[in-house]
Amino acid sequence: MNEAEEAAGLPKTSNYRYAKRVGNQLFVAGQVPHDSNGQLVGQSAPSVQATQCLANLRQLLIVYGFSESDIQQVTIYVIGEPANLASAWNAVEQWFDDEVPPATLLGVAQLGYVDQLVEIDATIIQET
Repeated sequence: MNEAEEAAGLPKTSNYRYAKRVGNQLFVAGQVPHDSNGQLVGQSAPSVQATQCLANLRQLLIVYGFSESDIQQVTIYVIGEPANLASAWNAVEQWFDDEVPPATLLGVAQLGYVDQLVEIDATIIQET
């Protein structure tokens, strides 16, 4: 189902697609902090997890022929106290070199994997 993504080093997913390109848009699943072996990184470290989520997003953009400048909006989901949100946000700011597109930072009660603290979703559109 995700052969191109797996060939690019993204971890295998179970029963869902990473993304679907429709014209100049890329619809993406929320990116999780797994390395290429499918292992969660940065246990107890929201900044490390946010950076891994964004690295996975970058790899996904490359697979589908998009670039970071095509990211039009991001949503960052973070579990825990305000310090976790601040830590994840700092990583996002650094990754975007302080030029973050429109963004929403949300504190949530739970995410899909044990010990997962961060997930990042994005709206991807190539301007024509």
